[in-house]
Amino acid sequence: MSAQQVLKMIQEQQIEWVDFRFVDLSGRSHHITLPAKEVDEETFVNGVAFDGSSIPGFRGIEESDMVMMPDHGSVFVDPFTAHPTLNVLCDIYTPEGERYERDPRSIAARAEKYLQDSGVGTHANFAPESEFFIFDDVRFESGMNRSFYSVNSDEASWNSGRDEDGANLGFKVPVKGGYVPVAPTDKGQDLRSEMCRLLEEVGLRVERHHHEVATAGQAEINFRFDTLVKTADNLMVYKYIVQNTAQKYGKTATFMPKPLFGDNGSGMHVHQSIFNGDTPLFYEKGAYANLSEMALHYIGGILYHAPALIAFTNPSTNSFKRLVPGYEAPVNLVYSKGNRSAAVRIPVAAVTPKGCRIEFRTPDSTANPYLAFSAMLMAGLDGIKRKIDPTKEGYGPFDKNIYELSDEEKKNIRSVPGSLEEALDALEADCGFLTEGGVFTESFIKNFIEFKRNEARSVSTRVHPHEYSLYFDL
Repeated sequence: MSAQQVLKMIQEQQIEWVDFRFVDLSGRSHHITLPAKEVDEETFVNGVAFDGSSIPGFRGIEESDMVMMPDHGSVFVDPFTAHPTLNVLCDIYTPEGERYERDPRSIAARAEKYLQDSGVGTHANFAPESEFFIFDDVRFESGMNRSFYSVNSDEASWNSGRDEDGANLGFKVPVKGGYVPVAPTDKGQDLRSEMCRLLEEVGLRVERHHHEVATAGQAEINFRFDTLVKTADNLMVYKYIVQNTAQKYGKTATFMPKPLFGDNGSGMHVHQSIFNGDTPLFYEKGAYANLSEMALHYIGGILYHAPALIAFTNPSTNSFKRLVPGYEAPVNLVYSKGNRSAAVRIPVAAVTPKGCRIEFRTPDSTANPYLAFSAMLMAGLDGIKRKIDPTKEGYGPFDKNIYELSDEEKKNIRSVPGSLEEALDALEADCGFLTEGGVFTESFIKNFIEFKRNEARSVSTRVHPHEYSLYFDL
């Protein structure tokens, strides 16, 4: 869609406001809204100014002026605003007219160009499975003299004995017992269907939705794969639609990986493959899981660089509450066909040559998708470049339940880092694959590590409520 077509769309749909959006370092969206009558072709040429110093992790106050440059191919009509509003995703530029090197979307664009310049293929496809929880009530506080969180869900197992106005009708979701039940146990069918309707209305192609394993409203909606930047754009739209639809219906949705203790967390399994035009490059009929040598080397790169990669794919302290054994969490750095206990799984059911792909199961949705997808692609391309053989490196294949292996059998299996700090240490020690072709800059990585270490420190220095249970009476 051209700028002229966007302006025509504004007129035809009687749009009153145009909302210009960008994504920060953490993956949060920000926006500035202009009256539609003030938006013209010059807006798409000159952009919209904003204060970069007010965005955490961006720029200092002495160099705060920045520009949002609209991508007129990324527009959609907001389904939630009372006044007709057109949303436009933007790239970030400096006042000198250069793309800002810390803009996550610019990093994703450089990753796509690096793939093309490498000669490996024309594009990479990504498809995230982003899980989330739907709660009916959420309260939390972290202060000097008290700290707590409390969440509730009408379908949660802990409410099986609750007095619900004298008529508790049962059909609660058991702990770890929520995988695809029908109503009345699944109470989110209509809400998820409404989310899907709105996703399709704004241009995403929905493939399916269902209740996930955990109690208390865990859900998943899958949308169609696309290229790296476009999929990251779609994921930002997906989260916006999911959270605002829940809000509209008096509920709240969170993509936090581990909001509940003792049940499964929410992941973001990322399917990925490389094409040369219309030709799939990950398929070889008759090979292990029908994977080509290129695909195996791509897996080798993912698993070899995984400790550093996880700083981008699981970049929150809460991420590592999910990455523990026993909750279907992919903590083992191995690959396998169809095995969900491996960090890299190769789907084998109902797969065509063009559908042949690898699935990295470790990530979660606290990841900034532009950074996470770019980092995964760079790790995979490094594996292809260096011909990293995952079998020779001891990464598998492991076609059995890894959680049931003996200690002796598991002793040579690498695991994911145990904390955000460990992942950042790994990134600090292994970041050369990211800076190839100038995709990530050293200054960006250094800034990202410092930004995330501050987050980790803010958690580790606070008193935890469970410490009172452990130590108050000593």
